[in-house]
Amino acid sequence: MTTNSATRSEPVVRVRGLEKRYGGLAAVDGVSFDINRGETFALLGPNGAGKSTTIEILEGYRTRSGGEVSVLGTDPGHGGLDWKARLGIVLQSTGETGNATVLEQLRHFAGFFPNPRRVDEVIAAVGLESKAKTRISKLSGGQRRRVDVALGIIGRPELLFLDEPTTGFDPESRRDFWTLIRQLKAEGTSILLTTHYLDEAAQLSDRAGVIAGGKLIEIGAIDEIGGADARVPVVRWRDSSGAPRSVQSEHPAATVAAITAELGGEPRELEVIRPSLEDIYLGLVRAHDAGSASSGTAASGTAQNTAPSTSTATATAQEVRS
Repeated sequence: MTTNSATRSEPVVRVRGLEKRYGGLAAVDGVSFDINRGETFALLGPNGAGKSTTIEILEGYRTRSGGEVSVLGTDPGHGGLDWKARLGIVLQSTGETGNATVLEQLRHFAGFFPNPRRVDEVIAAVGLESKAKTRISKLSGGQRRRVDVALGIIGRPELLFLDEPTTGFDPESRRDFWTLIRQLKAEGTSILLTTHYLDEAAQLSDRAGVIAGGKLIEIGAIDEIGGADARVPVVRWRDSSGAPRSVQSEHPAATVAAITAELGGEPRELEVIRPSLEDIYLGLVRAHDAGSASSGTAASGTAQNTAPSTSTATATAQEVRS
């Protein structure tokens, strides 16, 4: 009992000083983070930042150059079939195009796992009831993507990797998928999510990490990432000459009242903008890029641990919507 309790309290993913190098190029450079049991963790970053490389190392598909990695208590470089059966993986694109029907393919994959979900339950969860007996090769790209998701969850995984899972989904299908992910989380599934839809990350994740240039530049709770200063609302309006004006204010209502009093009426094109996760993310990445451009070594000492500095990010957060 003691061992089981200890196991449950340990992170499902533990990464310390992860490195992946190709010659002189550091694709992943000193990245460290944990994912807790039952948590949904979003790994965010621009294309080429090192997200996919990091995830492939965690999945056991790519070797690392340095650092320590533990996934469900196992080094993924030495994970066997029993370990792999505890994972669910939805790659960016797997391209299931065979002649099997959706139903046949899911039944086949369900046989690989000791305690799979019911096939009809999974088909319903991804919205493919009407296509259950359709050959996968005849499905649209978005429908094939739903098959990818279904194959990823059929084995009832302890840890689910979702790499751009809703690519090709229409808005209604994305919302249905969010409901499915919340259901999996409620059942205790731990989830690592990558997505370019920042509203998706905000809706589904408990915490997020931001990778840029192979380094982890920020990590934190989804409603705290970037720091308090990056979340200060911005008031925008046009002054009496028609010139655009903007100011950050922790008390936007009072600011609007003061502007209205000064102008003798409501200002034109008045809006109060509360920075979203997308605004904050873009500010962080822009600040990192600007720092890297001005000095090749400026980011190396502050952006590779689990509590990076946010001072440069807050300076640009109010410029995101400019």
